[in-house]
Amino acid sequence: MRTLDEVQATLQIAKLKEEDLQAVTHCLSFGESASSGDYSLMELDDTLCRHIEAGKSLIIRGDKDEHAVLCSEDKTYDLKMADTSNLLLFVPGCKTPDQLSDHPTHPQLVHAQIWGYASSYWELRRQRPKLKKLKKLLMESPYSGPPVGTEEEAPENKYTMEDFLKQIQASREEIEAHLQKIHACEIDGYWRILDFDYELKLLGHVTQLVDSESWSFSRVPLRTCLEELGPLEPTAMIEHCLNCYGRRYNTEEGEVVYALDEDKVCRAMAQMLLQNAVKFNLSEFQEVWQQSVPEGMGTRLDQLRGLALVDRNSRPETISLLRVEDLPEDTLERFSALFSMREKWTQDDIEPYIQDLCGEKQTTGALLTKHARSSMQNGVKVYNSRRPVAT
Repeated sequence: MRTLDEVQATLQIAKLKEEDLQAVTHCLSFGESASSGDYSLMELDDTLCRHIEAGKSLIIRGDKDEHAVLCSEDKTYDLKMADTSNLLLFVPGCKTPDQLSDHPTHPQLVHAQIWGYASSYWELRRQRPKLKKLKKLLMESPYSGPPVGTEEEAPENKYTMEDFLKQIQASREEIEAHLQKIHACEIDGYWRILDFDYELKLLGHVTQLVDSESWSFSRVPLRTCLEELGPLEPTAMIEHCLNCYGRRYNTEEGEVVYALDEDKVCRAMAQMLLQNAVKFNLSEFQEVWQQSVPEGMGTRLDQLRGLALVDRNSRPETISLLRVEDLPEDTLERFSALFSMREKWTQDDIEPYIQDLCGEKQTTGALLTKHARSSMQNGVKVYNSRRPVAT
């Protein structure tokens, strides 16, 4: 082991002035068991550091055929291996100058043993959660209402939250938010997505009751709904439907009421009409659509962003179903799919189908600049693919 005299002699050979250096010198030596395979380093930002210091967990998720991600309680991060030209040493108990309590003025020597080393580390980058698989799992066993008579539902292909946390590459909060977005609910301990026809049946019961009672769409009483519709469907399903298509609030008298969301109701009726046709004459669709929604509600094409695509170039103009959730999650694959459907897009048309691809502080304009080429067509800016599109 080196002595202080040997360290000072080495400084002279290196032509370094002792007064320019810290008073404490660390002499490092490799332990017999030091290895590069025993440890992995991970670079954390301040938010994740505070998360760990608070005693919370970070979890790595991904099946064998998936690229691993790291999840906190509410965020998802991409894991990428980064190489460094400097060898990183693991030295337990090693203190930096600002951690030395007494700041010695006289030269001192500290012997420290290296436990391990690495030339790479895991770099974390915030990324969008991968949630497409979540709906795919739920669609294995959609809920179509309670079993009739002596029928019993098969227990297969049903999933709990713990199942999702094992299989879905997203944080718990992101999974819960997406379950709410796709109108999933928990039934007998399992998360289920409602069969769309059954969901429309529930919604029809509610809107017909509103019409028969001459209620305002902004003041639909929960208790009366459950009393009147309970004989037709489970009350839990009626309340779930109200939560999906309305906003819950309490009146001054303490009564629980719902304000039905006109846009959500109209959007659901449009999906019902469009899913049964490849293309629909636009003017005919708008007429039938308006007739299908509850009286007093108004339909508008902007209610269908991310659900339906209007073709203004065809004669007559047409509309067809195109749901953003049916498109690929990967950014490059998404753009490839969109440009294979249509060679040129206006920003208004393509924006609903790429909005969810935007990362933090990223805009759809920036995405289009990176993945598409713009040009003018009849005085309107349009976008086409930067890459050859497979047909």
